[in-house]
This record gives sequence, C-alpha cells and structure tokens, in this order.
Amino acid sequence: MSASGGMRTRDVVRAVVGFTLYVFLVPALLFIGAGTIDWPMGWVYVALLLACTLGSRLVLLKISPDTLRERARLTASEGTKAWDRALVVIVGLFGPMVMMLVAGLDHRFGWSAAVPQVAQWVAAAVTAAAYGLAVWAMIVNAFFSSVVRIQKDRGQVVVTTGPYSFVRHPSYAGALVACLSVPLMLDALWMLVPGLAMIAALVIRTRLEDRMLVEELAGYSSYAETTRYRLIPGIW
Repeated sequence: MSASGGMRTRDVVRAVVGFTLYVFLVPALLFIGAGTIDWPMGWVYVALLLACTLGSRLVLLKISPDTLRERARLTASEGTKAWDRALVVIVGLFGPMVMMLVAGLDHRFGWSAAVPQVAQWVAAAVTAAAYGLAVWAMIVNAFFSSVVRIQKDRGQVVVTTGPYSFVRHPSYAGALVACLSVPLMLDALWMLVPGLAMIAALVIRTRLEDRMLVEELAGYSSYAETTRYRLIPGIW
C-alpha cells in the first residue's frame, strides 16, 4: 500500500506497539503504585484515557490514515529536530509513566489531604475537556505528528481552523490543563510534582517548536500575528 494511500505493515506494527505501551503500561503503573485495583476513580480515569486514545485513532483511521502513519514513525521521521528526540520521550512516555506511578503511591500511602469528591468529579470533567481539545486538534490537523519536524514530504501547510483559531498549540494546551486536573481527579496531589515538570517540558517544547515553525514553515509567521497566543489565551 502506498505511503499516501494507507499504512504499511511496519507502520501498523509501530502504531500498535506505541498504542499498547501508552494505553496499557501507563495506566497499569497507576494500579501497581496503588497496590490495588479497588480504586473507582482510577478506573474512571483509565476509561477516559482509553476512550480518547482509542476513539481518536479510530476516527483518524477513517478520515486520515496518513496522519496515523506519520505519528507511528516517531523519531524515525526524516527531519526530526535533535532537541525533540529527548523531549518527545519525556512528554509522550516517561513523564506520564512517572505521573501515574506517583499517583498510585499517593493513593496507597495517603500522602495527600483528601480532595472532596465533588471537586474530583469537576476535575474529571475538566480532564475530559482537556483531552477532548487535544483530540480535536489531532483530527483537524492532518500534519499532527508525534515529533517536531517540517513535513516537506507531505506538503505541510499551516492549519488555522478548529482549535487552532484560538491558540497555536491546542494539543499542548490540553495536555497542560490535564497535568493540573488529573491530580485533583485522582485525589493524588503529589502527582503535581512530576506534573509541573511535565508542564515545564511542554512549555519548552512549545517555545522551540513555535520558533521552528516561524522560521521554516511558509505562512506560519502571518498566522502567528493573527493568532497571538501559543498556549493560553490572553497570557502566552
């Protein structure tokens, strides 16, 4: 099958392995740290993560298989920026794994003061909205890659519709919000420690990626003038 027509077997294998690692290993660390599977809100989070991750992949498989192929290539993609080879591992895998493990340990040993249940459900709704924003960005942007690179091989152009009409990096904005809301949802405030480190990595990646796009992607500098904020409207 051609690169533009669908996914090669190698790309499918990469996509399946990456998906399996993210949606099974990362949540598993939550319950390994907790030392129990008797954690209702933990299962609510896992269900939310699975729904967003699996749902987005199924939609992309239908409307834009090339986007899935691009995301499956990870750092094998031609033109991946050297600085992103480390950041993508921190933001995409290592950071979430540490956050899940710390949340589980917090639940097991009761490190945090109890978060009221109403606040946990409000945080769950915020988390759902944050993940929904990231999924929306992924569906709208046919050039949504796992790594930072200019996709000359795919004829990359600037995307200005959907959530990109509000901020220039909506998926990172959603991830930033989730780093703050998930600890409240799981009643695991110590999770904020690696969460804040994740936010720092996201801000660094946003800054470097945005600068690259201004310098290397035609039309992006004009887009940046009209859509002023990178992550948070009115702030940055």
